[in-house]
Amino acid sequence: MNLDHTRSLTEEIKTEVRKAIVGQDAAIDMMLTSLLAGGHILLEGVPGTAKTLLAQCFATTLALRFGRIQFTPDLMPGDVLGTNLFNFQTNQFVLTKGPIFTEVLLADEINRTPPKTQAALLEAMNERTVTIDAIRHPLGDAFMVIATQNPIEQQGTYPLPEAQLDRFLFKIVLDYPDRDAELEIVRRHGHRPVMPRLEEFGLRPVGGMDVLREMRAASASLTLSDEVVAYIVDIVRATRGHPSLEFGASPRAATMLAAASRARAVLQGRDFVIPDDVKTLVPATLRHRVTPTARADIEGLGTARILAGLLERIPAPR
Repeated sequence: MNLDHTRSLTEEIKTEVRKAIVGQDAAIDMMLTSLLAGGHILLEGVPGTAKTLLAQCFATTLALRFGRIQFTPDLMPGDVLGTNLFNFQTNQFVLTKGPIFTEVLLADEINRTPPKTQAALLEAMNERTVTIDAIRHPLGDAFMVIATQNPIEQQGTYPLPEAQLDRFLFKIVLDYPDRDAELEIVRRHGHRPVMPRLEEFGLRPVGGMDVLREMRAASASLTLSDEVVAYIVDIVRATRGHPSLEFGASPRAATMLAAASRARAVLQGRDFVIPDDVKTLVPATLRHRVTPTARADIEGLGTARILAGLLERIPAPR
């Protein structure tokens, strides 16, 4: 698949998603980047900012099977993965698959369930397999988790552990739309108390699993120069031992940042990665992988400011 065709497909996908989503163009671009890179996404925002609808639109537009788990405080790991039940007629155990057996999994309000249940996703996100009673079950190459969470300041939330956060390629923060976008939302949907069914938006499937594989292959084959590789590694290593960060990013962060930079170059119609690709993706790739110190919090140095200052200090290759 050539780059022109790949970019044309991604533009079609964005056009379809925008039929339902208004005012979240940056999030749509990041979702596409993650899709091409084969990564998982964590969406954070207050209720009502179209997190769930965004995930549904992408699955529909890509003609991928969609599954949803509503995470609650009493949800158990077996409710996510499934379990083997004994069939008295055949005297055999039969696997009853959980909702994780799909292609695009919406983990809705993932931080409203305890860590024990959150951890049920770890193997699936890292290896795209599920182990039930010592038997491994593949989930397929298309498997992708789109998790949503409410801001941790809200009541009834459980912070995601570091090991879980590190599985997500991006953490995308969905802000309130600007005034013009909100006006358009009210014009479209202000005549009903609830959002319409997804079918009413008239989304048209663009491609499918075969097209997705080709798009990912095009992304993976892009040129990544030694200078850009060194730039990525220097950025990630600079988070470790930073005076304002208690914990820095892992080597996995560097590999994911490289894969995402390749995907962004494809979306821009280039067959090579430039430093601006890396810079643009650093906030979404690292914001959930680093932890500011208590002193930094007191001084008002949030993660965004720390990462911005770090990028200013590390020279970009020319």
